[in-house]
Amino acid sequence: MERSLAVSGATQRLAGKVALITGGARGIGESIARLFAKHGAKVIIVDILDELGQNVCEAIGLEMASYIHCDVSVELDIENAINFAVKEHGKLDVMINNAAITGQPKLSILENEKSVFERVMSVNVTGVFLGTKHAARVMIPACSGSIISIGSVSSTIGGVADHAYTCSKHAIVGLTKNVAAELGVFGIRVNCISPYFIPTSMGISVSKNRPDLLSNTYSNLKGMVLQVDDVADATLFLASNESKYISGHNLAVDGGFTTINPSFGLFSRAKVT
Repeated sequence: MERSLAVSGATQRLAGKVALITGGARGIGESIARLFAKHGAKVIIVDILDELGQNVCEAIGLEMASYIHCDVSVELDIENAINFAVKEHGKLDVMINNAAITGQPKLSILENEKSVFERVMSVNVTGVFLGTKHAARVMIPACSGSIISIGSVSSTIGGVADHAYTCSKHAIVGLTKNVAAELGVFGIRVNCISPYFIPTSMGISVSKNRPDLLSNTYSNLKGMVLQVDDVADATLFLASNESKYISGHNLAVDGGFTTINPSFGLFSRAKVT
């Protein structure tokens, strides 16, 4: 997980910035936290996986990383986490809404349970809403900031994931655009990143009953496999000043999956029999 390449102070892209990362104890969130710290940011990891979160902070270095327990679906938890960042560092420059859960991999909507659907929406949508709301609360007076939510290819197309997860990721894109429209006047940028399937612990839990999802992963980029570090790199770009005029955007990190039909057209990959 940890990259061996050090980043010199002269090339650090987030030097002096403070970033809060939900779901930062493992997977994509952990990779983002490690990369941000290497680029000079003080990172606050929030999660419900306390031991893992503390371990990541210790691996990064406690002078650069801190951990606070937070259930993103509970507003008081989010409020406390944002307040902690400001109390410790005096500001919040970057908010990463990464925490998410999946629903039920059941092919029939008739078998899907309302309670599970509501739980997925509470974490994946309400959690992003609350993170965005309380980040904006401290960014508006500063007239600066970058809010980034982690979406999915399921934010733009159907049929890839379960109903609840797909609904939640579509909602994140809508929220991103709406909040970007509001907060631009304060110099706050709001964006979304939508990666393709990555075999993290959450991804593997989705595919445990469908192993073909891993073996038949499609990418238009031959010989390349999407990794958590690739998503972290895209997040670093949107968090840094290099993207200072990008807002309201949903950045697909998917090897062309959502824009290309591999079975039809001039460049079809379909086998001819």
